[in-house]
Amino acid sequence: MHRSPFASIYRHGFVRVAVCIPPVSLSDPEENAARTLAMAREAEAAHAAVVVFPELGLTGYSNDDLFQQEALLQAAVGALARVVAGSAACNALWLVGVPLRVDQRLFNCAVALRGGRILGVTPKTYLPNYREFYERRQFTPGGQARSTEISLLGATVPFGNDLVYDFASIPDCTVHVELCEDLWVPVPPSTAAALAGATVLANLSASNVTIGKADYRRLLCTAQSGRCLAAYAYAGAGQGESTTDLAWDGHGLICENGQLLGETARFATGARMLLSDVDVSRLAQERMRMTTFADAAAALTGPGAHVRRIAVPFEVPAHPVPLRRRVERFPYVPSDPTLRDERCHEAYDIQVQGLATRLSASGIRKVVIGVSGGLDSAHALIVAVRAMERLGLPRAHVLAYSMPGFATSLRTREAALGLMRALGVDGREIDIRPSCQQMLTDLGHPAARGEAVHDITFENVQAGERTSHLFRLANLHGALVVGTSDLSELALGWCTYGVGDHMSHYGVNASVPKTLVKHLIRWVIRTRQFDEAVCTVLQSIVDTAFSPELVPGEAGAIGPSQETETVLGPYALHDFFLYYVSRFGYGPGRVAFLAEHAWQDPATGDWPEEVPAAERIGYDRTAIRHWLQGFLTRFFGSSQFKRSAMPNGPKVGSGGSLSPRGDWRAPSDGRADVWLDALRREVPAGEE
Repeated sequence: MHRSPFASIYRHGFVRVAVCIPPVSLSDPEENAARTLAMAREAEAAHAAVVVFPELGLTGYSNDDLFQQEALLQAAVGALARVVAGSAACNALWLVGVPLRVDQRLFNCAVALRGGRILGVTPKTYLPNYREFYERRQFTPGGQARSTEISLLGATVPFGNDLVYDFASIPDCTVHVELCEDLWVPVPPSTAAALAGATVLANLSASNVTIGKADYRRLLCTAQSGRCLAAYAYAGAGQGESTTDLAWDGHGLICENGQLLGETARFATGARMLLSDVDVSRLAQERMRMTTFADAAAALTGPGAHVRRIAVPFEVPAHPVPLRRRVERFPYVPSDPTLRDERCHEAYDIQVQGLATRLSASGIRKVVIGVSGGLDSAHALIVAVRAMERLGLPRAHVLAYSMPGFATSLRTREAALGLMRALGVDGREIDIRPSCQQMLTDLGHPAARGEAVHDITFENVQAGERTSHLFRLANLHGALVVGTSDLSELALGWCTYGVGDHMSHYGVNASVPKTLVKHLIRWVIRTRQFDEAVCTVLQSIVDTAFSPELVPGEAGAIGPSQETETVLGPYALHDFFLYYVSRFGYGPGRVAFLAEHAWQDPATGDWPEEVPAAERIGYDRTAIRHWLQGFLTRFFGSSQFKRSAMPNGPKVGSGGSLSPRGDWRAPSDGRADVWLDALRREVPAGEE
């Protein structure tokens, strides 16, 4: 697996799959063989490992009773021999469709071949014999085959629908083949194959097209890939099939774990090829995590419970094979505007429902929240306002406090006061500097004597005083303290433990990463969820750099004196790292490879349209490696004790929760050495 360079998909658990749909020349196997070879070689040149062709592609599907003609069947075997010979110098596994006579019966078959020899033959299991299809007139169901091996082109080869193909040189890449109608039945053969370990499910199909059928076909493929935690590659017949009574659209699809990776243009003229890189390592990780998948495999008995494994000798390319796959820069923030709007609306609904339920269950009718003039507290304040509205309570039941300290800037103070005023909550200000000064004096800290010593104690005195005030205010008013700390801060440990921004009665932002918080605020502004006065203040907050505002800057400065990302690194990268480490358990090498693909060139790929030009920047491998080292050190080495004692809060997304009661349980005294060693070993500092 590691013979390829860092910049190759085959080093990082990906497999390139090709769906090839050549025009068919009906009843002309020789011409179809030539077209198959041409497309297969094109897929080979693109470094595909698996190449899938349509059902009965060497003859055409719509031959009907011509399949009972000796001349056509002999010509089909001759065409297959030509294709097999043409694969002699090729590396990938080819899956081609051909009619074969076995045990005096005719079977609709998918032939797996590679490197000049046939590896196995899979007959179609379920034959449609309703509406427009009458395959039982010509063909026999695969389950009725007596032979498990057949003689074909001078060799004895495995025959049956229980065959899977293992790529020894690509861990977790196992291919299973089924044909068309096999997918339409309640329990497709690929289901049992997936439970037996197959991660790439291929379908050679000749499904005709009617209005709306493509949508259903797409749904079937994506759903099967999701249920089976697998990839599903579908090659549908198209141009050249007989239109006597039916039509064909040449629909090709590749799906992975419930998501559509790509599809071909339908009703196209000429050959069409779809290439997608399938993340088989991710699929194996998902199966390991989803314990019910193993339970289902253990419960499977009868046909399909066992498979015959065939080794595929694939040579991993020794040169770079760049990733051909869309990787979102912001995995928590879809770049598609329609989907992003839906996700933003749903994120607010989840947070609002969570807080409203907690208030209802506890009988508490007011909340206390500290408003700093930054993104997190602004977002939490909006959630609190919406929760009151859902409960039929006035906004004045939100008790919001601005608590300026030694480093609070004019800009953030005005933003905090302006937002509270514009939202119509009960907004107040408490200057915490006197109580902080008393605390510093009691501690004997040099800052109490006027010395410019701004260490961690100086910072945490302010953070602690704010939280202490909030909890005592909650006692005074019979209220609940709403936490504002977000998922990114919890991942990096960027919060003051205990009596600090780490603690609250209910943390509404606990599973919302920083990048999503920013886009949620932008969504509120763009969709005018509140009036112009609120949106104006929110825009000012979005335009302000992230800062804890705990260390004073130059006198008279308007904005924050500290910038969090100067110390921690860009939140955009940290959220990217967090998603793949916590959600999928990826190692540093895979994370860095994906980050480089997503971030190295700001001119490529999609950006959410709200991201301004100044923020559309790229990161090279050196920067990614540097900030990933910092992330791994903080996430695995020094922050878990904070997450082990975090307050309740609603889980918002499937890729984000560090609650010790849910998605993330880890020892508080763990070490980051294993991950840092892997980073040094797997990610070269420069070009290889």
